[in-house]
Amino acid sequence: MTACAIESTAESDSGDAPRTECIITADGSYAARLALNGDCWFPERWTLDGPEPYAVPLPSHQPEEPGTEVQPMGDGRVLVRRPTDGRHVFSLLYPTGPGTGELLLGAVECPDDGTRLRMLPPAPGGERAYALAVGRDSSAVWLVAGGGFGPVRLAEIPGRCSGGVWLDREGRMLALDRESGGRTKAVVVDLERDGEVSPLLQITADSDDRVLLADPDSGLLLIRSDAPAPGRPRLGWGVLGSTLPVRFPESLRLPDCEATPFAIQPGQVLTPESCGVALRVDGPVGSWVGVWRPAERAVRHLAAPVGWLTGAGVWSREGELRLPYATADVPCGVVRMEAPTAAPATEDRGVQPMPSPAETDPPGPVAARPVPLQQAPLGGLVTK
Repeated sequence: MTACAIESTAESDSGDAPRTECIITADGSYAARLALNGDCWFPERWTLDGPEPYAVPLPSHQPEEPGTEVQPMGDGRVLVRRPTDGRHVFSLLYPTGPGTGELLLGAVECPDDGTRLRMLPPAPGGERAYALAVGRDSSAVWLVAGGGFGPVRLAEIPGRCSGGVWLDREGRMLALDRESGGRTKAVVVDLERDGEVSPLLQITADSDDRVLLADPDSGLLLIRSDAPAPGRPRLGWGVLGSTLPVRFPESLRLPDCEATPFAIQPGQVLTPESCGVALRVDGPVGSWVGVWRPAERAVRHLAAPVGWLTGAGVWSREGELRLPYATADVPCGVVRMEAPTAAPATEDRGVQPMPSPAETDPPGPVAARPVPLQQAPLGGLVTK
């Protein structure tokens, strides 16, 4: 399974509330979030790989403070990051009968007020967890769980970085969006070669090019770039290592809405065009789910379940989209949607609730090789 989770109702830059995203492991087995009990926030672990989902509360000795982040590990424990007085303290939480056990892992010092530290998305395998510390002029990748000796700084990267997308199943190649010289370009960091940094995505010299999501099986990349229209970022797609240009389909331009990809269907090794992509669509009337495939020319719009943990979900290899939700009556639930399979491009799209215009490649500069990986050891990650 390939999963990601994004929810913008979380902590603001000022850190005035706990982060409330639902974060799902790379294989879709576990999830973690901060839940509310009265006025108190506490970590909660969800088990998703059984016949029915269930939640286990993991309250600590005191309520969680503003800025707390949680992340599920592959063995069912929950990693928690607590910022305090220029330090970020990491612990692993686990159930112990009626209580919660806690294993202190150590802390990362960030005495500079201009440095921000946050968790990176769950790594493949679920054994390790990473964080990104962004300073004024450089960024650092930290191994904060799974190293055996407390937090370890693995890489120092010139420039301010954001994002964070895993490109392989081994948790070695990490894509980051690096701001340098007034432009943002995606780079890849090799965590097994002392944090070696290589270019990943540069469509034009003057464009801002970011990687949003990747599927290691097919090599499908979802990107956001303003290359087609400077100053107006658009969603596009490409294939890792491909010589074909990045494409910016008209179907992903939704009037008065913003679409953010959060999960890609795994297992489509030789057919990236058939991968289902789940989109969080935010519009004037709220948020809902969109399903899109590169082989199609339309976004299929689906109603989100009541209580959807907005922006969270996983795909199965068989094409089932699973969306977690919580309500007063069902505090831990998952809706399973059989998303339509890819259809021929000539199929009638009249059934679409919000039909999109036919896909066209807009005019504008595109690179002959939009994902230049010559300098990065990625050639063996995707079978073509």
